[in-house]
Amino acid sequence: MRRIGDTAIAAVTVVALGSGVWLLGTAHLSAPPQPAAAEGVPDPGEERLTAPALPPSPPTRIRIPSIRVDAPMTGLGLTPAGSLDVPPARNKNLAGWYEAGTAPGETGTAIVAGHVDNSEGPAVFYDLGALKRGATVELDRRDGSVAVFTVDAVEVYQAQDFPDEKVYGAARRPELRVITCGGGYSKATGYRGNVVVFAHLTGSR
Repeated sequence: MRRIGDTAIAAVTVVALGSGVWLLGTAHLSAPPQPAAAEGVPDPGEERLTAPALPPSPPTRIRIPSIRVDAPMTGLGLTPAGSLDVPPARNKNLAGWYEAGTAPGETGTAIVAGHVDNSEGPAVFYDLGALKRGATVELDRRDGSVAVFTVDAVEVYQAQDFPDEKVYGAARRPELRVITCGGGYSKATGYRGNVVVFAHLTGSR
């Protein structure tokens, strides 16, 4: 886990998370899939296909059909040390969102995080690195709406090279980041980096 900064990047509800988030999976059975280089090249045309922003409403569930994710969500805050907290590792099918920041569907950058594995094996975002550009991510919201995002890119970063501003920086449209462990594994240090999904809002219902 790495420390989060407190620099304001947009409205009062949006906070810049100043460092990469290290979600350490506690069991390593086999390497989770990692994104291909081609998935990290966004399509410039996607900029024109943004749906209107939604009013703020907390997410309650995330679905990523192409990698069989269908999970409830919990709010995440900061630890006493100032780093992003994580969902309870014992619940492998649970994702979290940074509830002091942007809600998915609002204008700005919403942050979702989850474990790649736990002591029992693969967890909610084990297959996140297999996600393809153009895939759909859906978030049910407390107000009854569903925010539909399209994946622009899927990238993997080593911890020391995590691009804070690119991942957590302010956005002029509704954007989403989904983060889990990645970048290789060592018994001595755990996972060496993170897989990050970049997506933007393309619809709602």
